[in-house]
Amino acid sequence: MLIPALVAVLALNATEVTLVKNRRLERNQTVAKALYDADLDEATVEAVQGALKALQFDFKKARAGDQLRFVFRDGQLDVFDYRRSGLKEWLVRRDGDRYVGRLREVEREQQIAVIELNVDSSIWDAAIAAGEKPEIAVTLSDVFAWDIDFYRDVQKGDRMRAVIEKVVSKGRTIEYGNVLAASYVGSSVGTKRTFRYRLPDGAESFFTEDGLSARKTFLKSPLKFARVTSGFGGRFHPILNYFGSHNGVDYGTPNGTPVWAVADGSVVRAGWDKGGGNMVCVKHVLSLETCYLHLSKIEVKVGQKIPQKTVLGESGTTGLSTGPHLHFAMKRGGNFVNPLNQNFPRADPLPKDLLADYTTRISSVKSLLDAVPVAGRLTSETTP
Repeated sequence: MLIPALVAVLALNATEVTLVKNRRLERNQTVAKALYDADLDEATVEAVQGALKALQFDFKKARAGDQLRFVFRDGQLDVFDYRRSGLKEWLVRRDGDRYVGRLREVEREQQIAVIELNVDSSIWDAAIAAGEKPEIAVTLSDVFAWDIDFYRDVQKGDRMRAVIEKVVSKGRTIEYGNVLAASYVGSSVGTKRTFRYRLPDGAESFFTEDGLSARKTFLKSPLKFARVTSGFGGRFHPILNYFGSHNGVDYGTPNGTPVWAVADGSVVRAGWDKGGGNMVCVKHVLSLETCYLHLSKIEVKVGQKIPQKTVLGESGTTGLSTGPHLHFAMKRGGNFVNPLNQNFPRADPLPKDLLADYTTRISSVKSLLDAVPVAGRLTSETTP
């Protein structure tokens, strides 16, 4: 997609015309397609791709939003620049009748910082208002996914605070790393605090201050952000034109939204259902089963054992559906139950012999989490 106002003629004289085109990779667009869309001929596309391959460029990791810059001189591509996440830049330059490339690492600084979000309408908007990249809202929603439904539970005036790793370049946040500690104070959920800890086997998980696991056997929601459009119980069906039972919860969400498994389990159904469209059902412990309906895409197979937060597919509007949404159903012992009012146990707490080490290791980030709400840094490291 051509970004408006980002095509410019840099120089125009009797002997040379220089034209610059700035673009971003579109969703589902390959690098080759982007090159052709920039009016390059087949020979030039192959030459540019060859120069990128020589740099071990992984075309499969190309993502929507990656930046592309084309510099043409007298109608011929002179320079092609590909930038990803502000950290890596692949530069391909014309050298006579061939193209050569080089990889440039952008200087960056690793920081541990404190961020504070004050909710007015949503966590996403709160992140933007705080001067943070909005994807931090997604990162923090993962941390509290066992305790907070980030559509139903979030209220105006709620506060979130986190100690988090940041990658910064020239004073600008490029990306976020691990969340080391976080707190949420909300009118409907109370106060939640959690700390990251590396276990002796190398695995990392979140725990409360006294060592209880922050992880529960089931998540609060199969989606990171979505609104409940139809609750559990009786309702009028707009397609079948009758009033009957609604054995689940409908979440309004755009097509293509990732849908994750709310708990560990085994896939017992993954395919087409006349009413539910593309549907996945997962068998869990405690005689529980969950089903996810109207998917546009299925990512798992029957018999597959999956961990919690596995992406099962993408939301859609297949089957008997009036618009994009996810129908989420839960059964206990074969009977439908309301997913929104279930209370599930937490995973195992830290063993007693690890509590002293845990308390010591979280002390520094706990001090940052409890400090006066001012953005701060614990450590920094410059990377060439």
